[in-house]
Amino acid sequence: MRWRRNTLPAVLAAALSVLPPGRRNGYSHGGPTAVTEDSLSGAGGTAPAPDRPEPPSTSPPGEGGAHTAAGRPDAGSDRGEPRQRLRAWAELLRVSALFSVPGDALAGAAAVGRRPGRGTALAIGASLCLYEAGMALNDWADRDEDAVDRPHRPIPSGRISPAAALGAAGVLTAAGLALAARAGRPALTVATGLAATVWAYDLHLKHTKAGPAAMAAARSLDLLLGATATATATGVRAPGGTSAPDNVAAAAHRGLPALPAALVLGAHTYGVTAVSRHETQGGSTGTPLAVLATTTALAAAVLRESWGRAPDRPGTTRAEADAGPVARRLGTGPLGKVTDPVRLLAIALTGAYLRTAGPPLLHAALNPSPPLTQRAVGGGIRAMIPLQAALAARAGAPVTALAVMGLVPLARSLARKVSLT
Repeated sequence: MRWRRNTLPAVLAAALSVLPPGRRNGYSHGGPTAVTEDSLSGAGGTAPAPDRPEPPSTSPPGEGGAHTAAGRPDAGSDRGEPRQRLRAWAELLRVSALFSVPGDALAGAAAVGRRPGRGTALAIGASLCLYEAGMALNDWADRDEDAVDRPHRPIPSGRISPAAALGAAGVLTAAGLALAARAGRPALTVATGLAATVWAYDLHLKHTKAGPAAMAAARSLDLLLGATATATATGVRAPGGTSAPDNVAAAAHRGLPALPAALVLGAHTYGVTAVSRHETQGGSTGTPLAVLATTTALAAAVLRESWGRAPDRPGTTRAEADAGPVARRLGTGPLGKVTDPVRLLAIALTGAYLRTAGPPLLHAALNPSPPLTQRAVGGGIRAMIPLQAALAARAGAPVTALAVMGLVPLARSLARKVSLT
């Protein structure tokens, strides 16, 4: 009996030593005990939260180097680092929101009665650079605040250094101004004002009551940049009758038809910015309701016939231009000729604008929590694309409008990977 008492524990210990580690607690390998319970990680406990360091590995030396938690590559892996760095920059620059930018220049070109051309392409490039410069500068300026409210953002999480973000903002601003300069001196003048507005907003104005107005001015200037660059590249007639592509005064006069569209886009941007001031803390019911009312009013303004068409748009006779929008409206009614395909397209695109921006704002008003407020901000950003398309359609450029709407599926696909806010 003594021999059995001494031998039995040794036999059991030997049997347990040959079993896989996952079987020792009664579960199959990789079962419940193989996953740490961490409900804050957002991945069912299989990965650490973005703002917390990864737990140290418990595997013996030489076993845990091939894989890390959640199947991510090791931090020292040559294959993992470039992809992680690229994703960090994509988050910093909000690349999913980039598709809301080209429509500004395209709507501006449509508003002045021109087809998109070389000047429009240069304006789009300049706008993209200045937009991304503003994104990088925004996170650089908010790095202390984000360390508390959004520790997973690229700068507070340490994935991108503050110096790199500030340097990127400077380089992108210079690139945007260089592209605008190639479109002519008038376009460079507008782009300079746009760049100054972006830097003033990020460094100071966004923390003041003038913040939403500054952001609205930036979007309006962006549309005017497209109108000015398109008109300048096409050629503007100076008062003496000679072509003066670099005449700032003549180009500014030529871009005046784009001013109503710029104001509509600016008003929408004002509302989105006002809602975004509550996206981290929530708690505002009145702001989403007011912005929802503004969105409805903007949709009605787009459908009005009082803007008229650009006097020199192909297909518009001088008699029609001299008659003015009032005379045309008397013969068409408040909604214009509903059988006109271009008019029907404008109505459909305006409805898409309301459908994209309206419901998230209503949900944020009924429940002003941070997630729903952030969703309302994202909806407002996405709604800029159908709004730009509607502005182009109501200016009589259906092809441009459809091209702008073609950006929607691209923006939606990328938004699933990188947050808009």
